[in-house]
Amino acid sequence: MLALRLARGSQPLALFRRLLLACAAAGVGFLLLAALAYATAHPDGGRPAVLRLAWCLVPLAATAQLAVAVARADPAARPRSGLDVAGMGPARLPALAAASTAVAGVLGSALALLLFLHLRDGAGGLPFAGAAAELLAAERPLPMGAALTLLAVVPATAAAASAAALRMRPRRPAAGPAAPATAAAHGALDPAQAVRAEPPPAVPAGLPWGFSLTGAGIALSAYGAEGAAAEGWLPLGGSLDGVPSGVVAGWLLIVSGVVLAAPGLVHLSGRLLCGGRPGVLRLLAGRGLQEEGSRLGRPLGALSAACAAVLAAVELDGLREFGPLGGLGTAVVLVCALGTVATVADEARAERRNATAALLRLGAPRGLLRRAAALRAAALLAVLAPLTWSVAFLLTLPAGA
Repeated sequence: MLALRLARGSQPLALFRRLLLACAAAGVGFLLLAALAYATAHPDGGRPAVLRLAWCLVPLAATAQLAVAVARADPAARPRSGLDVAGMGPARLPALAAASTAVAGVLGSALALLLFLHLRDGAGGLPFAGAAAELLAAERPLPMGAALTLLAVVPATAAAASAAALRMRPRRPAAGPAAPATAAAHGALDPAQAVRAEPPPAVPAGLPWGFSLTGAGIALSAYGAEGAAAEGWLPLGGSLDGVPSGVVAGWLLIVSGVVLAAPGLVHLSGRLLCGGRPGVLRLLAGRGLQEEGSRLGRPLGALSAACAAVLAAVELDGLREFGPLGGLGTAVVLVCALGTVATVADEARAERRNATAALLRLGAPRGLLRRAAALRAAALLAVLAPLTWSVAFLLTLPAGA
């Protein structure tokens, strides 16, 4: 009940984020129901039925990532004196965030069920009633117990991920994000003094591990493409829709490595901007990227990996097995990735509000802050565009071998 009251009194942006999460949950729920319908229509389907169910795991993971970002940016998940009086201290805030996330997930699952039943065997004069009867196996009875169980997976996963993320969230110092910008403002006449006054954050530790995972994924996908894994030399024999299991495992390692290495790449791009004798503009943009690399890097890495996977799937025509549902799953993944990046970026901007106000009080022009933000975006694009193309090339490389 408290979660519903807080949701009703939230700001429009917070409500939009919850609505986006509900839509993503609806998309994943529809995919799960479609996989169940295919399994009922093909009781001896075997591998294709399992493949459709496994495909739902990718949008489910993207939805869980979006749920974590929405929970962290939600004002209701931050300690407040009013919640302390109500008995909701910092230790119980993860439970409150999980309840809010579960409400959005249940709403999306209910919407998915209604839409599925309408497109499958809907009656009446409503538009598109029964429009997908053949695709959704309307001639077969749908086990409602299994359907409800599958629909419960989405809100349960999103709520658990949100609670775990908030419980493990490190405490930030009060002046954390403001320190680099304030130091840069005081060093407007001599930027080198600002750099010395506030040492830059350390490079995130995941960069070497990300490169190692990516290299292992390249080697494993190349090994699987040669057919050695299919001969049983590794416990990765067999194939998945004609693709050797070793290649699929290599793809997963490549994508995981990109996500793990992305914070370090964002941090290094900020350090390059601050290289040499930077002016105020480069110093503000570079130190901002270094400060936000750990928080913004992984969502950007996930977005880059998702875009690369879509490019590779289009090149290899890898979604033909799923039909229209493949496009729906791809749309859910991309929307969740974009929503996560936008949510994390807005949260970072809100935490920089005090630093921005301090810069304006010190006489910094607003145009300088806008140019610094544009320079940060350009630096990220210069890093992520080649990264996305490289990952897409690596994913399509085993098919051409």
